[in-house]
Amino acid sequence: MVNIGQGVNEIRIREDNGQFRIIYVAKFTDAVHVLHVFQKKTQRTAKADIDLARKRYREITGRTP
Repeated sequence: MVNIGQGVNEIRIREDNGQFRIIYVAKFTDAVHVLHVFQKKTQRTAKADIDLARKRYREITGRTP
């Protein structure tokens, strides 16, 4: 998830009722920051979901990717 920010990772969950994604950053010693959680409805991740995670990353770090 380098397009969102350095150290950003993704957890993918597949269940009977759909696919879900958790975008997070765990590079800080005191916390794991969850940037966004959403249900996937298509093969491709929506731009709005990526933009929201990127915005939250900037709020936490003060940096852009």
